Amino acid sequence: MTDADARPVLIVGASMAGLRTAENLRRAGYAGPITFLGAEPHAPYNRPPLSKELLQTEGQGHADVAFPIRSALEENVEWVLGRAAASLDTERQVVVDETGAEHPYRALVIATGLRPKPLPIDDHGLTGVHVLRTLDDAVALRQALRPGANVVILGSGFIGCEIAATAAKAGAATVSVVSQSRIPLERALGPLLGAEVRRRHEAHGVRFFCENGLFGLVGDPGVERVILTSGVMLECDVLVVAIGSDANTEWLEGSGLDASDGVLVNGGLQAVRADGTVLENVYAVGDVARYPNPLFDEVARRVEHWNLPTETGKRAGQVLAAHLRGDDCAPIVEAPFAPLPSFWSDQYDMHLLAFGMTYLADRSEVVAGTLEDECVVEYYRGDELVGVCGIGMRGAVQGYRSRFARPVAAR
Repeated sequence: MTDADARPVLIVGASMAGLRTAENLRRAGYAGPITFLGAEPHAPYNRPPLSKELLQTEGQGHADVAFPIRSALEENVEWVLGRAAASLDTERQVVVDETGAEHPYRALVIATGLRPKPLPIDDHGLTGVHVLRTLDDAVALRQALRPGANVVILGSGFIGCEIAATAAKAGAATVSVVSQSRIPLERALGPLLGAEVRRRHEAHGVRFFCENGLFGLVGDPGVERVILTSGVMLECDVLVVAIGSDANTEWLEGSGLDASDGVLVNGGLQAVRADGTVLENVYAVGDVARYPNPLFDEVARRVEHWNLPTETGKRAGQVLAAHLRGDDCAPIVEAPFAPLPSFWSDQYDMHLLAFGMTYLADRSEVVAGTLEDECVVEYYRGDELVGVCGIGMRGAVQGYRSRFARPVAAR
């Protein structure tokens, strides 16, 4: 065994995608060392409940959302938690963390995920300003969403709308959603469902300030009021910034990887350099990976839906195991990687379930039920079905899986 062979598979990001990659590596027969390097102090956990059950339930913590660690990962695995990666040297095959410690690798899996976009103006160090990405973020926000609070949410995507619903149910005095969009969830769900989501929120007392932005903050030491670009001033005890996410790739600067918007990968989730060549021992999985999906087109995109960490982890684990065995990876790499994106959202008694890339659509139509009750909405790009979303009607929505298994033109 060479010194290089004795090095571990290094997974940067103690995330769901990283965990699924490790599980599939073991399943494919790799018994060698694995090291997890994670910026958070927690072992991998499930993120969707952070804006749902955990945010609503006092006392819930890591134990309630932690993924079980399978027996195959109890041996020959090292966990280095609470340290963020700072740089990557692909020639030396070393990752340096924020403390300056070096982590050599035989193969590298990039699973660093996303971080929330920051407040677009200076908060002057005011308290009461929150984001929601990590478990610690969720616990801090839950403590702030007390009855009688004035809550302002910047952003009307899924995270913003789910927090608005939680705040309203928690007895907030006011809940205000500020968004540059015309309609909440407009990009994800289009105008039909977006308008219905707004109607249901307004029925619970939530106020929307659309086509608007944040101009300034007032308060000392905590935020007390926010001033909108329209001139409106809102009372505010809790300000939640939910205006999207950026890929955690700043530590890859100078590495030679194409990390302009997430890490560009091929069909085997192997990282692509800026010059177009492939690094066969470097992989990217989960939200940070950017790749084309032939179910829809050949445009490389980052996809942030909940099922993709599992799908990318499975493919990367299979390819990496073959690479480590010295097998020909071409048959796996060249096979189409075409996972069907899916997502769901619970707001009040409304359950949304979707498949596909609804945000690629230029039109949508209700094909079953009614918007005011339960319904199924289809999404089209020209004549091509690219997505479906339902309010309720889960069985009908699930039935679309088989349609998406066919090429776009045949749907």
